[in-house]
Amino acid sequence: MGEDGGNKTGTCPVERARSVRVEIVEEQAETRTALAMLIDGTPGFSCRTTFGTIEEAISRAGAAPPDVLLVDIGLPGMSGIDGIRDLKARHPALTLLMLTVYDDDERIFEALCAGASGYLLKRTPPACLLECLEQAASGGAPMSPDVARRVVSVFHKFRPPSRAGHNLTPHEARLLKLLVAGYNNTTAAEELGVSYDTISLRMRDVYQKLHVHAKSEAVARALRDGIIP
Repeated sequence: MGEDGGNKTGTCPVERARSVRVEIVEEQAETRTALAMLIDGTPGFSCRTTFGTIEEAISRAGAAPPDVLLVDIGLPGMSGIDGIRDLKARHPALTLLMLTVYDDDERIFEALCAGASGYLLKRTPPACLLECLEQAASGGAPMSPDVARRVVSVFHKFRPPSRAGHNLTPHEARLLKLLVAGYNNTTAAEELGVSYDTISLRMRDVYQKLHVHAKSEAVARALRDGIIP
């Protein structure tokens, strides 16, 4: 660890029994140096080495991995995302934390799916960056607030409907769709070309699968659970 110059951020993260060992992959030399000085100059942290490309990090990854590998996305040669995918395949236990200027949904989710443990933006304040390194080293998944909100928003948007259709048959789903559109048993029978008794039997099965007792409840459940698009 470098010479102890005190915490340059004004707040001191909780100290560990040993330092959080960090390695950095960053194209810009000035940024690499600034990050290394911040990490090495903070009690409880040490920057072991820095790399200008992910290929260098891959070639040096081995028997003594860092606690956290801090990786940029926009790198010369292989991108940071492709690099962490490669590193995760070789070293599944390696903790990789993205630090980038990119805040678009595509890169965020591509990085997380590739194996990143967290995703930080370069505008992250130094004190928060150190806290996130501590969290990642302890098994957490730190994200910048803006990134976390986007992740939550996307998961809410694409959350699978509860019970995924409730095991309705195609005929039952079509009948339920007609009910949502305002049909009653008689008009639904005419639309589907079946008897009133057939509709009644199918409705009984629909009610049972949806755990409801009336048409209004069935329609409400269909809309709430997203069974009918």
